[in-house]
This record gives sequence, structure tokens and C-alpha cells, in this order.
Amino acid sequence: IAGQGEVTMRTAIYAAAVLVAASLTAPVAAQDTPATRLSTLADAFYDYRLEQFGQIETANGSTRRGPALWSVAPEAQRARAAQYADYLARLDAIDLSALDATERTNALVLRTLLEAEIGDARFAEWEMPFDSDSNFWSYLAPRSGFTTVAEYEDYIGRMRDIPRYFAEHTANARAGLARGFSVPRVTLEGRDVSIASYVVDDPEQSAFWTPFAAMPRSISPADQARLRTAGRAAIEESVTPAYAEWLAFFREEYLPQTRTTLGASEFPEGAAYYAQQIRQYTTLDLSAEQIHRIGLDEVARITAEMEKVKDEAGFAGTLAEFVTFLRTDPQFVARSGDELMGVSSYVAKRVDGKLADYFGFLPRHRFTIRPVDPAIAPFYTAGRGGLDACQMNTYDLPSRPLYNIPALTLHECAPGHSFQGAVALEQEEAPRFRRQTYFSGFGEGWGLYVEHLGEEMGIYRTPYEKFGRLSYEMWRAARLVIDTGIHHYGWSREQAVDYLADHTALSEREVGTEIDRYISWPGQALAYKLGEMTIRRVRAKAEEELGERFDIRKFHDVVLALGSVPLPALEARIDAFIADGGQGLPGVTYD
Repeated sequence: IAGQGEVTMRTAIYAAAVLVAASLTAPVAAQDTPATRLSTLADAFYDYRLEQFGQIETANGSTRRGPALWSVAPEAQRARAAQYADYLARLDAIDLSALDATERTNALVLRTLLEAEIGDARFAEWEMPFDSDSNFWSYLAPRSGFTTVAEYEDYIGRMRDIPRYFAEHTANARAGLARGFSVPRVTLEGRDVSIASYVVDDPEQSAFWTPFAAMPRSISPADQARLRTAGRAAIEESVTPAYAEWLAFFREEYLPQTRTTLGASEFPEGAAYYAQQIRQYTTLDLSAEQIHRIGLDEVARITAEMEKVKDEAGFAGTLAEFVTFLRTDPQFVARSGDELMGVSSYVAKRVDGKLADYFGFLPRHRFTIRPVDPAIAPFYTAGRGGLDACQMNTYDLPSRPLYNIPALTLHECAPGHSFQGAVALEQEEAPRFRRQTYFSGFGEGWGLYVEHLGEEMGIYRTPYEKFGRLSYEMWRAARLVIDTGIHHYGWSREQAVDYLADHTALSEREVGTEIDRYISWPGQALAYKLGEMTIRRVRAKAEEELGERFDIRKFHDVVLALGSVPLPALEARIDAFIADGGQGLPGVTYD
């Protein structure tokens, strides 16, 4: 790998030299083209983001955290929004008709990112700095160690910065309370345990001590001792007191004053805020009313498919009775967390045996499967994918039926998020600013799409696992109805709970956790089904128009090679795929 990095660096140096030489001889006017202006603007945006959020770019193009956390103070947030508005004005001045297809995609990605940031700033979203699903305090402690002294020193610096970072979040949350812009109280019950777990008497019992517990041998004993002493002091003097103060604020001030209403429509400028969230998460121009109708139609369609699978299982009762059977029969409950993880791991390995039939480009990057952190597992979703790891929730095993695990693994691991992220990472021609972008409509749409793809791949082996897949699809279809029901039509929590429980085989715990997530995170839950429907629609279009020339491997490759893009960019790419006769990726063999 080191040799590969050296070659990359030599290539980059040579390329830079060529560009410099060209700049000395080429006319200035020839260099000032719409394409070069877009490239310069995208690099400026990316460099600004790295600087603002304390990220250090490494030789291979990935990033790592620097010695300080970023500022979340209102003045910093507004300054960023002003800079993004300037970038957007510069983007507006570029003649898009003079760009090629790839450059137009880059422009659309950049525009969508800028508009999302500006939209969040318009509503001062930083004044609600967490929700029932995601927060700022659970992801600061790394799960493993570092490799160099510099990385450890930067980590200690970040720990020392936590009191300032938490104080800014506290001030923002307090301002949100004052104007009625808070997380609904009903969704926060028990969430304080995720803060309390960091308030410890012994620094070595803190999750922040993990990187010091086992340090690499490449770091000298003297440096190890010095870094451990500094780390222990940072945890004791900065980290633990900051978490203790935040815990007191959360329990004594924030929670008692949070709003008792549910919907985004109850916020200041609530209707406009919800419309902005819909646009941000789906990247589509759809109203809440349109989405609600789409959801109702999908629920009806999937219900009919569920009836067929129930009959395939030989169950004589009603669909509701079948769901009760699935929720209560002990055969579907793992006896240990390891058993659940084993089922997921076996699914992932069976997928490995099928990947070459459905993908031409197979990424080198590997992922692991691990349990959700116990500190957040009681109120966390069933799983979450990531580049290096996909997580399975092993808390309260009766609420995690095994018939759901194949669909969950496909979605979170492979060919879902972990696989998807690896493919994007290895698209070397992607511009810097797009290497780590993520659009929920595309990303979550792909995750749901591959749950359905599992049917073609032969991953579901029993009617129960097939029903689990349909239940998961129904779960995402019901979100369209529930999210808009809560945030546009004024549904109560009970209405939302009953709707999800009546239409899926999710456990009671999962139903409650999910509804609280939708209440506290308006719009995000809409991305999954709308994204999946878009992918399936453009695939059907490609299959119909290309006929025998359609190759599923090539289709999947060109989709994933995009990285993560707004859904209109996906549609444009598949139109080009159809126009060029269904060509796959250059350099990939499809024999």
C-alpha cells in the first residue's frame, strides 16, 4: 500500500508540473472556461469545508479529524451560510450548457449541497442540535486507536475542546427552546442514558480511553506513557465535566421545556421548514400531499404481496393473525447477540457468492459487522451501514426477529451501504468534493432497492424471510404516509404508532423507536421509498429500451459509480446509459 501511495504521489506531482507548464504557455482566455470555473469553485468549496470542520486531507484523498472541533456558534453558522450563498452565486454565473454530462452532474451535486446548507441556515437548524435518533455527543469517542503520535496529539486536542463545543450546543439548544424550536418531549424519554454513560469516576472507564488501552508498537514507550498521561488528564479535566454539565442541562432545563406538540407544522414557519426538509432529503420536487398519496398506493400494493407470501407459508388465518404469529413465536428470536450477528454474517457471505452475477466492478475495500454501541442501542434503529462497518442492533433480542435480518443485512452491508460506499471511494476520477457526499434519496433508495434485489439473488430462503423483506418495504412505504401525516396533517403519536404496527411485522419496540425518529427528524424518512422507486423505475426503463443489450451488472455499475447524487442526476445518467447502448464502466470486463 505504501508503494501504491508513492506512485500516486509521483503521478500527482507530475500532473501538477504538467499543469503548471501548460499554464505558462496557454492563453489565459483558453483556461477560463465554464469547466475550469466549475472545477475551481468545487475545490474552493471543498477546501473551505475542510478548514471549517477541522478536517485534514490525507495522501489518498480521505480525511481525518484535526486537533480541534468545529464551531457551532450562530456567528460561525451564519458566516458559513454567507460563504455558501457566494459560492451559489458563482455557480449561477457558469454556463451549464457548455459543460459535458459529467460536469453537469458535478454542478448539480454542488448546487444541491449549497442549497441544503443555505436552507438549514434560514431556519437556524443548529438550534435543535440533535434528535431521538442522532446526536452530537455519541460519536466523538473513537471505537479504536490511532497509528501515529500526531493523530493521538490531535485526539487529545479535540478532547480538550469538548467543553467549548458542548457550551456552544447548549447555547443553541437554549435559543431553540425560547422560540419553540425543540425536539418533541415524547421522543426523548430515556435518551439521557446515552449521555450518562460518559460520566465516569475513572478516566480509564470512559469510552474516550479506548485509543489508549492498546497503542501500536510503532509508538515508542516514552511517547505512549506521555500520551496516556495527557489523555487521562483530558478525560478527567475536560471530557467528563463537559458531559456532566450537558447531562444536567438535558435533564433539568431542556427536557422540561421541550415542546409537547409533534409536527413540523407547529414550528415557526413550519410549512416552509417541512417543505425545505422534503426537498433536502428526497432531492425531488414533491409536495407533502403528493408523497402521502404515493405512500397510500404503495401500502395497498405491498399488502396484496404480503397476502400471497402468507399463503405460501401455509398460514390459514388472516394477515393480522400471521403478523401476530411472527411477532410472538420463539422460533424467530435469537438466543444471543452472537446468534443474530451470525445470521447477519452468513447472509453477507452468501451475498459475496452472488455479487459477480450482479456487479462488474467489485471494490477492494472490506467492511466488518459489529453490534450497535450498547450506550445508544436501547433507542437506536435496527441497524446502520457504513464504509468500514455495518451495525446490527442486538439489544432486546425478542424485538429483533431473525426473519428480518437478511433484508437488514442486504440494506446495511452488501450490496447496500458498506458496498455502496466502497464503490464510491474507489472511483478515482471523482472530484474531491464528491468523495464523501451523501444524499439520502440516493443512498437510502439504493439500500431499499437491494433488499428487493435479494429476491433475484436468491437470498431469502423461506416464506418468513420473504415476508420480512416485504415488511421492511412496507415499513418504508408507511413512512411516506406517517411522516407527512405527522408533519403536514397533524397526526398524533398514537395514530402513527397504530398505522405502522397495523401494516408491518415490526416489533412493538421497533415501532415505537421508529415513530419517535420520524417525529423528531422531519422529512428524512421519506428518502428511502422515493429513492427506491426512482431506481426501480429507471431500471425498468433501461430494460425496456435496451432489450437484450441490457446487462444488470453494467446498470448497477453505472449507478454506483455516480457516488451519491441527487435523484435527477441519476435519471440523467440512466438516460445516457440507454443512449449509449448500455455501456458499462471503462476498464471493467463483463465477459
